[in-house]
Amino acid sequence: MPTDTMRAIRLHEHGGPEVLRYDEVPVPEPGPGEVLVRVHAVGVNPPDWYLRGGLTSVPGEPDSTISLPVIPGTDVSGVVEAVAPDVDGLAVGDEVFGLLRFPGFDGRAYAEYVAARASDLARKPAGVDHVHAAGAPMAGLTAWQFLIEVGHDHPSPFQEARHRPTALGAGTTVLVNGAAGGVGHFAVQLAKWKGAQVVAVASGGHESFLSGLGADRFIDYTRSRPEELVHDADLVLDTVGGPHSSRFLRTLKRGGALFPVFLGEFDDEEIAKLGVTVSTAQVRSDSAQLAELGRLLDAGTVRVAIDSTFALADARAAHERAARGHIRGKIVLTVA
Repeated sequence: MPTDTMRAIRLHEHGGPEVLRYDEVPVPEPGPGEVLVRVHAVGVNPPDWYLRGGLTSVPGEPDSTISLPVIPGTDVSGVVEAVAPDVDGLAVGDEVFGLLRFPGFDGRAYAEYVAARASDLARKPAGVDHVHAAGAPMAGLTAWQFLIEVGHDHPSPFQEARHRPTALGAGTTVLVNGAAGGVGHFAVQLAKWKGAQVVAVASGGHESFLSGLGADRFIDYTRSRPEELVHDADLVLDTVGGPHSSRFLRTLKRGGALFPVFLGEFDDEEIAKLGVTVSTAQVRSDSAQLAELGRLLDAGTVRVAIDSTFALADARAAHERAARGHIRGKIVLTVA
């Protein structure tokens, strides 16, 4: 069993990467439905720097507001150290990975130990190490819930209609914008797994990487405009979003769909005129889906690309790496 204290990264104030502090704090006690996980690796994700920058509540989640000091982080891979009496199916010594308490900012994963809901965890694939497993939960589940199966009935805070993935298979074309990033590189592989033709959009240095993941066509956005080269896509997954996302509407065939992972700006009249749909979703923790993704990881059908790793104590450097952009895969913190 652990000692009474552990090291963790905490925010005592909001700001840039420099506000991430390496503190000594009490080891958490697992509550009902929880297990204590000895953390081996932690995935770094956009909500981590949103929280650091001052966002303390998740849209649509009125109970998700947190107060400082707080331990950030949601993606974890590690080993079960203790189990609450009411938890079945997990035992001390089990290797697990998961997306903790999301949507919300209460994952508390940037630490040597974390109390995690058993319902947020899946068994870590035996053939995947902790670093790669920690890179999978949020990005992999985001791609899964946008493309394969939502898996829940929670209303989206971003739209009235429930998000419905497009049926993918032979004869369908999927364009992934931001294809080399965390969500993007999972999306490329999941679309290929379903048999779709995949057009990957990223900067030129990522061409061989994305071809290796199965992309059928590569477009370097620094040299060409995707909306001028593609006009027959059934689906666009835009992992970049923002004001320029609407340009991808013109890459779709009638009846096609654009799924922006980050909110974009769209004109309803243009959408109606083109005969397409725009739909988004909010990723949620889901152990069953994570277990399915884990089987694909174990089989080598899908793999996690690691951009870089940093020791937990160097979380500031990890956030600085994220801020520089052009990330290939995932940034991961390692815990000794």
